[in-house]
Amino acid sequence: MRCVSYIFSSISHFPCFHRWSFRTTRKYSSNNYAFHVPVMHKEVLEMFQPQQNQKFLDLTFGAGGHTRKLLSSARNITVYTLDRDPLAYELAIQLASETTNGQVVPLLGKFSDLPQLLSDPETCNFLDGILVDCGCSSMQFDTRERGFSLSKNGPLDMRMDQNRLENQPSAKDILANIDEDSLARVLKVYGEEKQAKKIARAIIEARYLFKSLQTTHELAQLIESTCGLSTRTDKLQRPSHVATKTFQALRILVNDELNELEFAVRYAHRALKIGGKLVTITFHSLEDRIVKEHLHGFDYSAKSEEIYKNYGRQLDPLLPLAEMERKWESINKHVLVPSDEEVNGNPRSRSAKLRAAIKIR
Repeated sequence: MRCVSYIFSSISHFPCFHRWSFRTTRKYSSNNYAFHVPVMHKEVLEMFQPQQNQKFLDLTFGAGGHTRKLLSSARNITVYTLDRDPLAYELAIQLASETTNGQVVPLLGKFSDLPQLLSDPETCNFLDGILVDCGCSSMQFDTRERGFSLSKNGPLDMRMDQNRLENQPSAKDILANIDEDSLARVLKVYGEEKQAKKIARAIIEARYLFKSLQTTHELAQLIESTCGLSTRTDKLQRPSHVATKTFQALRILVNDELNELEFAVRYAHRALKIGGKLVTITFHSLEDRIVKEHLHGFDYSAKSEEIYKNYGRQLDPLLPLAEMERKWESINKHVLVPSDEEVNGNPRSRSAKLRAAIKIR
């Protein structure tokens, strides 16, 4: 299997296309989300055990639910909040204005922007805890203009950064230009879609016979007409739309999510103190695999730095064990999942998996 970075780079040469400019009618403010209940927040606090004057990094801020829980867990907690979504960044700024003594430090950018956003040499080995909360926020799913949800008709956008990055292609741009073999590989690898080739062929044929796909409903209806009614169910045994995995694959590709997660876990080791804690919440097997490999795997010496450690990576059997050292110690022996009570109250938490580890070297 080829590296995930190759799939993204294969479409990164697309020219910049016309961008939509949509204005949402709904007004957002930090007050709208003051009572937002984040996924597995009790387990997150149990893993961190926050103490007075500690510093945390929240990746990603979203609606700020986890940040609020951390701030209220002990006195004089400082939380650096990162999000690539300009709307979430605005909410973080609003929350910062409601706190004192700089307890909330809003940051705008991707995980891979962290070295520039926290460039002071003193930011190495200075954090007590880092939370990596993967995937999309409820705000993104619930806003049809963002194009993340197949149940809400909107433009095929899916860019978490919105219009912040000038040359980032949207899902519509990709579907209008990608070749059939590359699209099939994207759907198979990123969406784990069994009918990837069939769906890719239908999308390419539609592009040449009719028109480029413009909206989420157009894409969902095309896939449904190609594959028929879905017999799939989610973890709550509810019917799952046949286009769900395609939407997941496109969203991951548009936002380069797996490579960003890979970077975040590596950066966490640099930024955490010895004894600092990393807590991750993932929502599908591709994300969980990356985290598990880092936390249960080994650190490579500079001699072996060229080995690309990502999901799908094959460990070199000839690499001497002497060149490898463990750098994490797991806090929870087994992966944690939401309680039945939480899943019933918040069905979107049903796929969450929490892993936690302590930096030991």
